[in-house]
Amino acid sequence: MKLHYRTIGEGKPLFILHGLFGSSDNWQTLGKKFAEDYQVFFVDQRNHGRSPHSEDFNYDLMVEDFAELVDDLGLEKINVVGHSMGGKTVIAFAAKYPDLIDKMVVADISHKAYEHHHDQIIKGLKAINLNELSSRGAADKVLAQYVQEIGVRQFLLKNLYWVEKGQLGWRINIPVLSRELDRIIEEIEFDTIQTETLFIRGELSNYILESDYDEIGEKFPNSSIETLMGSGHWVHAESPREFYSLVRNFIG
Repeated sequence: MKLHYRTIGEGKPLFILHGLFGSSDNWQTLGKKFAEDYQVFFVDQRNHGRSPHSEDFNYDLMVEDFAELVDDLGLEKINVVGHSMGGKTVIAFAAKYPDLIDKMVVADISHKAYEHHHDQIIKGLKAINLNELSSRGAADKVLAQYVQEIGVRQFLLKNLYWVEKGQLGWRINIPVLSRELDRIIEEIEFDTIQTETLFIRGELSNYILESDYDEIGEKFPNSSIETLMGSGHWVHAESPREFYSLVRNFIG
């Protein structure tokens, strides 16, 4: 699949892969800062953003999508940042194509399997009938019945766009993402990954726990883990300066 991407800046290639329900647009502010030193590629994964929708959705496919993009660009050694679902894509990519990566940053996720915790979000998104609603405000009122956090609702509703005057549409493929949620939270299986890796976790997030450190060290022998104090799962949005500094110092 030909993924949609945008690029800014010059220098070493730095790819950014967003998380579930996200898009490349979520990284524009931080990406502009990275573009002072690198050529930044903002990528939309399949069924997200402006990339094509597909009935097929799993990490094997997302890895091949990304590999096709890197090949099309004629690049051989890249740096890559992946958040949440994007982090799992990066891990699976490094397991299959280790020679294509110089360094990778995995933001608040690991290779392990996770429990379901998006049920209310899925219910809220499905409850929004775009044939009856004609504004983001109206959609927010429906979503608020399922998702209390204003920031999370704003993040989700960024996926709405105007198909034509008076008609909103979704950039995310809600039916497929809800159907394939088990694949999104499944474990990425591999022996070890030798790629130099930086894990950045949020202190207030439960995606990477201190009890995970030993296994991460065994599976990623050339890795380190940094914690951003006071941050939750969206570490790059909640602590952008600290996140930037960690990534910049790591990549060099």
